[in-house]
Amino acid sequence: MFNVSQRPPMYDQGSVQFMRDELAAVGFSELLTPEDVDNVINVKDDKTVLVMINSVCGCAAGSARPGVSLALQNNIIPDKLYSGFAGQERDAVDRIRQHIKGFPPSSPSVALFKNGELIYFMRRMDIEGYNAQHIANNLVEVFNKECSAQGPSITPEQFAQVMHAKACGSKIPVFKG
Repeated sequence: MFNVSQRPPMYDQGSVQFMRDELAAVGFSELLTPEDVDNVINVKDDKTVLVMINSVCGCAAGSARPGVSLALQNNIIPDKLYSGFAGQERDAVDRIRQHIKGFPPSSPSVALFKNGELIYFMRRMDIEGYNAQHIANNLVEVFNKECSAQGPSITPEQFAQVMHAKACGSKIPVFKG
């Protein structure tokens, strides 16, 4: 779950678990090390890989996570779903950002890769100030164009049970380990 063998996290791990759980509930696996990142992005198998850089900020809570979750209810979705948590698995997130060439660091953000190449990137500036439905609509358009896996990622009944974490980083305790 947590990888503290590298640079320590910025926030208390237990205090952000519910933010991790929100993405896991809709099918995401976590990228905890730079090696994990390379092992999922550098695959040349014609599959699409969605990577979300998760964050403790308010726009992650209010728009990004709920919007990505809603987009994954589409009938066409990416083949694989992964997340890295900014400020937590810092080395893994740095490696994700190395694969996102041509853009400054951004969290939250959503990247779509195919055969190791970035084919779409949604930056924080494309998220902040927009609601979850707007984020979902943008992602569904991309999924319909670039992806081919059968959706949704979870059943509508399961989706109705997903708890969206409505908290912002200003209220999250810092890591003291």
